[in-house]
Amino acid sequence: MVGLASLWLPILLASVLVFVASSIIHMFLPYHRNDFGKIPDEDRVLDALRGFSIPPGDYMFPNAGGDPNVLKSEEFRERARKGPVGVLTVFPSGDPFAMGAQMTQWFLYCVLVSVFAGYLTSRAVGPATDYLQVFRFAGTTAFAAYALALLQRSIWYKQPWSTTLKNVFDGLIYALLTAGTFGWLWPS
Repeated sequence: MVGLASLWLPILLASVLVFVASSIIHMFLPYHRNDFGKIPDEDRVLDALRGFSIPPGDYMFPNAGGDPNVLKSEEFRERARKGPVGVLTVFPSGDPFAMGAQMTQWFLYCVLVSVFAGYLTSRAVGPATDYLQVFRFAGTTAFAAYALALLQRSIWYKQPWSTTLKNVFDGLIYALLTAGTFGWLWPS
């Protein structure tokens, strides 16, 4: 068995590699540029929404307020049939390029994924294990963390499958980087 403390280098290096790869993917490659559509007559819609002073958060509409009886009512069903039906996430107003907090949280998430990949791999294989064995366990764990939960966005919130599958593909890249790093730096 390999101690988790001995994996600090692959944990940090895998996190850095995934962070850099994700930055390259989202800043320089074009395949995510159409993940979000533009609202028709955006200026009028934004002007209308500003009047409501909606606090940051997640909203579903129409909304039954958690009451199953309202959800079953004909009035609620009619509101849903008339539409629109959707989920709205409101961010705090401000500079859209001020992403320091999100970037920090993303990096910490990358570290967390690498810690779990290292932990599970360290329990499955011992020191001086073959590169491909380490790669398999670390990669599977990282793929589960970076990609599989994204499928729920399409299942429950109607995110286009094309967007979800692009994000799953990104998760595969991140998992391969994590797996390769652990395989390369696995203790002998």
